[in-house]
Amino acid sequence: SDLHAAHFEHFVPDHSPPTVRIVHSGHACNIEEEHYTERVYTIREGETLELACLVSGHPRPQIRWTKTAGSASDRFQDSSVFNETLRITRIQRHQGGRYYCKAENGLGSPAIKSIRVDVYYLDDPIVTVHQSIGEAKEQFYYERTVFLRCMANSNPPVRYSWRRGREFLSQGSDKGVEIYEPFFTQGETKILKLKNLRPQDYANYSCIASVRNVCGIPDKNVLFRLSNRTASPSIKLLVEDPMVVNPGQTVTMVCVTSGGEPAPTLTWVRNADDLPRNSVLNGGTLTLPAVSMEEAGLYSCVASNNVGNPAKKSTAIVVRGLKKGRFWITPDPYHNDDNIQIGREVKISCQVEATPPEELLFSWLKNGRPLRSSERMVITHTDPDVQPGTTNLDIIDLKFTDFGTYTCVAALRNGGIPEISIDVNISSTTVPPELTVPRGKSPLVVQEGDTVDLQCLVSGKPKPIILWSRADKETPMPDGSLHTESYDGVLRIVNVSREMTGTYRCATSQYNGFNVKPREALVELTVQYPPAVEPLFTEIRQGLGRAFALNCRVLRAHPSKVLKYEWKLGTRLLTMGQLDQRDETDYHVRALNREGYGEYTCEVTNEAGAGTCRFLVTGRAYAPEFYYDTYSALWQNKPSVYGFKLQWTQQNPLSVDRIVAYRLGIRQVRGNVLLRLIPMEGTIGKGELISHNLTELIKPEAYLVRLTPITRFGEGDSTDRIITYSGEWTSRSGTFHCSFEDEAVCMFSQDKTDDFDWTRHSAATRNTKYTPNTGPSIDRAGSKQGFYMYIETSRPRVTGDVARLLTPMFNVSPKSPYGTVTTAASYCFGFYYHMYGKHIGKSASLGQSGKDSSVWTLVGNQGDRWKLAKVNIHPTSSFQLVLEGVRGLGIEGDIAIDDVTIEEGECKDPPPNSKSIVFGFKPWQPSRHLVHYPEPTVPSDRIQTP
Repeated sequence: SDLHAAHFEHFVPDHSPPTVRIVHSGHACNIEEEHYTERVYTIREGETLELACLVSGHPRPQIRWTKTAGSASDRFQDSSVFNETLRITRIQRHQGGRYYCKAENGLGSPAIKSIRVDVYYLDDPIVTVHQSIGEAKEQFYYERTVFLRCMANSNPPVRYSWRRGREFLSQGSDKGVEIYEPFFTQGETKILKLKNLRPQDYANYSCIASVRNVCGIPDKNVLFRLSNRTASPSIKLLVEDPMVVNPGQTVTMVCVTSGGEPAPTLTWVRNADDLPRNSVLNGGTLTLPAVSMEEAGLYSCVASNNVGNPAKKSTAIVVRGLKKGRFWITPDPYHNDDNIQIGREVKISCQVEATPPEELLFSWLKNGRPLRSSERMVITHTDPDVQPGTTNLDIIDLKFTDFGTYTCVAALRNGGIPEISIDVNISSTTVPPELTVPRGKSPLVVQEGDTVDLQCLVSGKPKPIILWSRADKETPMPDGSLHTESYDGVLRIVNVSREMTGTYRCATSQYNGFNVKPREALVELTVQYPPAVEPLFTEIRQGLGRAFALNCRVLRAHPSKVLKYEWKLGTRLLTMGQLDQRDETDYHVRALNREGYGEYTCEVTNEAGAGTCRFLVTGRAYAPEFYYDTYSALWQNKPSVYGFKLQWTQQNPLSVDRIVAYRLGIRQVRGNVLLRLIPMEGTIGKGELISHNLTELIKPEAYLVRLTPITRFGEGDSTDRIITYSGEWTSRSGTFHCSFEDEAVCMFSQDKTDDFDWTRHSAATRNTKYTPNTGPSIDRAGSKQGFYMYIETSRPRVTGDVARLLTPMFNVSPKSPYGTVTTAASYCFGFYYHMYGKHIGKSASLGQSGKDSSVWTLVGNQGDRWKLAKVNIHPTSSFQLVLEGVRGLGIEGDIAIDDVTIEEGECKDPPPNSKSIVFGFKPWQPSRHLVHYPEPTVPSDRIQTP
């Protein structure tokens, strides 16, 4: 069938700034549309949230969803949603908050609307039990006052009730029972006070938590059995405290309950944090297989049965070990000389970190033989509680015979851990360190991305650890730290970057060397990098014969003094030169010819490499922009087909050669493509609206439309859109049905000349606080969530205000085999109406578009129920119907309609208040701006995708 009407139209509208509104679908259980306040969308936890952002404006606005007023960790996973529909499956409580839809198209200010999402939930309640202040005896609750406290997390706030056995408890129903809500709990807690326990108080108590079935959330309850054996928990740890173990050993900690009713639940924690990953928990027994030093800490067993306070007992796990053995040599402090000399004092220090510190034992050897403290060889140790442990060997009045190898040995009492031995050589060759930078190693010039070694040579014996840092001590090293240790004096930097340019300091440390003033040296590092240029890529669209210029600018480079440039078109050299004091270069085209299309490059080079600006010069036309705000774009065209008015503007039409035609591709989803040329006469202006009618579209199929501009250069950029049939359609031929469940309201539209609009409502969204005695409480099908069309007669409406709702345009089915209507066709127009309220006057009427006469009228209050009306109509051409509501004397005059139908043939069994009237409908005619063109040739080839 022919899918296209052979005409299009032109007129020039203003570009329009965006407007936006938020609509909802999904599993809402209530939507409050309160006057003068924001919209609140209520949903049950675990359901699906679906919000749609409906926008208008041209060019088509970009849409962005954001969220605030939620938890700090829930920000759309640190991103926004750029989509018309926001969908969150299995929504959780922390995802509640205020959601914003922002639409912008570069015209005026962005349009922003918000909706607050309130997530409802109810957790299982918990009962905790406490006694009055006083010492507990063997029988915890004997002649005591007891408090039972019930708590449940919920939204909205929970309501509590208590039951003893099958008896509901209320304030005053029992003199021995008081029920109250402490102020500080803000209504989230309900406390039952049992004064001086009586025998009848030993019973089963039920706490029922309720949110009054909002969102269908059922009540939840918890049972607690109070008896004379009820007691808070007590526990015993069957382990030593602390537990000192060796690495690799399996550690087992046993916790048992020694009291408590109900039976307590046992848990283990480490340092108030999670347990190690490889730990095994079995009831009250915690096992740590092959324990490591990292798993040391304080382990606590906690017992809870919701009676009194939880019981807690702890033990420390200490994993034995030695690490970080270091030494240093201190020359005689009474002489201003860093060298070791005969006749002077010298001190050797040795340091080790030990766990537990009190087990640390030091011993000294000289040339492999044990060394004892004496008057001339004084051995001292630091306090065992001071970490790390340190031992000193003071040699008083150094003699030649004292030269040799001294060994510091660190061990733990009772063994089981390998010893640490540190050798220190004292001889005539033991000298303080000196630092130098090898020749040619400073300054260093490297290319960005290279691997570079910064080197300092250290002399002396022994050779200490070298500490590298930046000369500016506040600047971190490449690895992020302030200092980096090196045992050979070399600092290796991999993948060096320009930010690493600067001065680096190497310095001796006291560790494994002399405890003297540090020796230092400096190394200069210069990182060269190729020029950074802009633009990296730019597309330039130009028509033939036009002049334009290309500009390439250098942002930064090192070295930056000698920069050369080359301009090319493809591989052909255009011009070259050198940038002296400038930081940019231009290339001018005086008159573009066909050979001038292509990729232009400007390459700027220095010693480190090149930076390239790229320009694609093309004659491709920009993409058209579909116009989405067409008034009554979709119309009914025979019972089984429909038509669509496709409109668009052309982006920057004057930047390239004149657009001579558009290629239109249209296909059903998963169908073949039909291609067609739409020729254009004259030059298209900026902002000019172009129209093309699509006809014979099959209901209820959706179509993918692709539009491509064509110039003498060739095809330009394409734009796609989906055309969706939004009316409600039954499989039975010749029937139109609309229950207004879809946001598009089946292509019904508002009259632009009336006083106010009909609105789409559901009973769940309507606020009866302002007008409680009017309007429907359910839709026609009996659902509070179902939708209908509705006029609100509250402020600012006044008596006599009119609201008109227009049906879609309908084409009359031809009875003649030649496609012409020879006699008046018969249709039955039916709808349900709800007219409830004491202020309803002459308030509902049905008429034809373009005429003042009404063909169906009803006056006055019809009761709080839906009623059916049917009207026979006999149009001879395309027709449209008008539903008109008039505001009565007061605010209690709301009117609603639902389930609108149009069926071929006369009405069957019309209700008593319906009328059968024959009248002439105003034929629908195309716009007077319509221009007819010859039928273009349709290409014979078909493709699968546009």
